[in-house]
This record gives sequence, structure tokens and C-alpha cells, in this order.
Amino acid sequence: MIYFNKFDTAKGRIVAMCDEELMGKVFKDGKVELDLKTYGGFYKGELISEEKAKSQIDDSVYSANVVGERSVKLLMDANLVTESEVKTVQGVRFVHLFRVDK
Repeated sequence: MIYFNKFDTAKGRIVAMCDEELMGKVFKDGKVELDLKTYGGFYKGELISEEKAKSQIDDSVYSANVVGERSVKLLMDANLVTESEVKTVQGVRFVHLFRVDK
């Protein structure tokens, strides 16, 4: 299951996604920090299946904050990000997307 939050704006959809088992944890590596404890509310929309999350990801997404193996894969499968854009902290994959072509 994936926590999925969306915010529809005039420019398109902002999406926040996080693999369920990562919520409430903090991952640090040097200056990079993923704080899913303090800032978990941003990601904690609906807890939904991967299939339902996949149906919410399309060309209308212009910004995304995505954490976790399954969540990142959904963004990659939608051709919104590539492997080279994915980062890792303490073994946890994450990606931030902001499209300026919208």
C-alpha cells in the first residue's frame, strides 16, 4: 500500500507518495534527510493500492515528492522520471519532480 496525497492547482497536480512501511521514519545521510515523521502529514493522504495510485499519475502531474521503492517505480513507469533522477538515502529511494514545461 502507498500513502497518496494530491493537490490540484491551476498549473496541474502536485503529488506526494510514500511506501506505507516508511511512514513515520527518518533517514539521514550527511546533509540529505528524509523526515517522514515530522513531515509525514504532507504524504499522508489516502492509503491506497499501487494500482489506484498508478491511475492517479498522468501528464497532469507537474510536481511530485515520492519516497520508497514502489512509489518511485510508479513515477518511472509513467515516464515522468528516469533512473538517473532517482536518489537514495540509507537505501531508501526518492525523487523530486518539478516540470517547467507545463
